[in-house]
Amino acid sequence: MYSDKENVNILTSLLVAHGVRHAVVCPGSRNAPIVHNLNECPDIQCFPVTDERSAGFYALGMSQAVNGPVAVCVTSGTALLNLAPAVAEAFYQHRPLVVISADRPPQWIDQLDGQTLPQPDALGRFVKRAVSLPEPHDEESRWYGNRLVNEALMEHSAPVHINVPISEPLFGFSVDALPKERVITLTPADMPPHVLSHIVRMFMQSKRPLLMAGQPWNPLLDEAALLVADDERYVPDLVLYTGGSIVSKRLKRFLRKARETWVVNATGAVTDTFQNVSRVFVGNGEVVADQVRFMLEQQPHPFVGQWNELLARISRKVEDYRPAYSEMAVVKCFEETVGAIPVHYGNSSAIRLANIYSRHPVWCNRGVNGIEGSLSTAAGFSLLSDDLVACVIGDLSFFYDQNALWNQNLRGNLRILLLNNGRGGIFNMLPGLERSAARDRMVAAAHQTSAEGICQQNSVGYRKAADSEEMRQGISWLLQTESSRPLLLEVFTDAAEDERVMRDYYRSLSLNFPS
Repeated sequence: MYSDKENVNILTSLLVAHGVRHAVVCPGSRNAPIVHNLNECPDIQCFPVTDERSAGFYALGMSQAVNGPVAVCVTSGTALLNLAPAVAEAFYQHRPLVVISADRPPQWIDQLDGQTLPQPDALGRFVKRAVSLPEPHDEESRWYGNRLVNEALMEHSAPVHINVPISEPLFGFSVDALPKERVITLTPADMPPHVLSHIVRMFMQSKRPLLMAGQPWNPLLDEAALLVADDERYVPDLVLYTGGSIVSKRLKRFLRKARETWVVNATGAVTDTFQNVSRVFVGNGEVVADQVRFMLEQQPHPFVGQWNELLARISRKVEDYRPAYSEMAVVKCFEETVGAIPVHYGNSSAIRLANIYSRHPVWCNRGVNGIEGSLSTAAGFSLLSDDLVACVIGDLSFFYDQNALWNQNLRGNLRILLLNNGRGGIFNMLPGLERSAARDRMVAAAHQTSAEGICQQNSVGYRKAADSEEMRQGISWLLQTESSRPLLLEVFTDAAEDERVMRDYYRSLSLNFPS
């Protein structure tokens, strides 16, 4: 029988799955559930050593002998610190020592409770990866624990540290079998040709494969996820995920129904966006995606064709929809006019509108999703570009980053389309927030500010628009005027009307949409 502690069982199952067959175990009460599991598991042989400092070096020698990972398990407190010399030696020998430390619950650290000290990251730079597991209380925290253990055990060339908080009672052993855990595998280094061929072949052989390329381009995928949310016919069995982040929360929720995801990235990072990653390949995602697209041209896949037809129908709907004067209408007009120049979008509402109307890759600071720096990034881009560079940005992002214009290096190739509805418009779209009296003034930061004075003090050409005709003329001025200084068009819209038009747009897609 195994421990009642779910994080301990997740850890034990994945140790076996990742090929750990030997463990050095040290005495203690807090780590007793872990030691019990390791001893109970028929795939792992345990070796008791009382002195933790000596135990670390025992594990190092065993790792040398088997040329593979060996675990060393200690209790909480200073027991962990005694492993430091052996871990440092293993680090410089590039040996995969798996350090497992039991820990008190985090709320008891530094509270004069026995054997407690801050254990996460206690081994510093001498481990390649350090994780502290949650004590699962729901599916999301369970997924998180699984992912953390996988991330640690995927490292095969250096020590790693897995810290395991365990609450009392400690000594329940009533689980009859270890859980079957998702195992994430890593294919490292530059991708050899046979691995690339394997990825493409497995994609083409899957019944329901889906190629998902993240930023810089996610056109109409939010709309697609809305329309197929409950339609099992569109759920993929294999998602091949390349590129950066995905804006649409709907799409991420939908793809979490997929059976598994294969990720291709340059670093080997476990980007488990859809909570079902099974393999990570280190390589150039664009090369892989291009190869898959080439194969699809030679041999069309029915499931991919089904998705392409869905996106084509949505595209026709989008073309047919004529938004009333609003931020949506402004971006639609801009994208119909802008051509092929580089375009930077600000975060939140602006990038979501780009996903509807842009038919070209766009730039956006979606790495961490803050509003700061969007204008500065576009301005910096413009300094090293011979083309016009456009920045489409909301009012809060613009005023936050107005110092981007306080710069003597700027030239006339920077063109700014400022969408000003007097607030953070995205907050109007969040269900339930309308019930808060703080929404408008404190959360959405409602204001009555204009960029005209900012442009004047920074020698930026300025024009404003407050209706459809002024907006169309303003966009033509913005993109076609020869200028030695940056130009800015500030388009004023009403936040309530922006919200109404956006909701009407999504309703227009859903009504009578053919299945």
